[in-house]
Amino acid sequence: MYSIQDVSNKTGLSTHTLRYYEKEGLISGVERSQGGFRQYTDEDLERLGLIRCLKNTGMSIQEIARFVQLTHEGDHTLEERVELLREHRERVLERMAEMQEHLDKVTWKLNFFTEKLKAYQAEQKKDKQA
Repeated sequence: MYSIQDVSNKTGLSTHTLRYYEKEGLISGVERSQGGFRQYTDEDLERLGLIRCLKNTGMSIQEIARFVQLTHEGDHTLEERVELLREHRERVLERMAEMQEHLDKVTWKLNFFTEKLKAYQAEQKKDKQA
């Protein structure tokens, strides 16, 4: 069992975010100690890892909540879960392609200015020798 601070340290999620995720239904069934403190399990950590992955790849909190809800509803929702993840994957791939285009432009500019800098430095060196 892990305290909320332990989970925050392990996942990089703030304690505020963990409480928010619980409030929004992204993670449910978190046990409580006799003193009322949250106690997380390894299974909770795995779920939080998936939630973080989905969030970091652009899935909205509402979509994640829907996915979690479907998971709790059972296997009859498998088709909808697969479709939700398939659509999300396509959006991620589109964003990755767009980012690759941007990276290519940045790389081109970097190479352009690197060559320009080399030429400038060579010219400066030549002028000093003259």
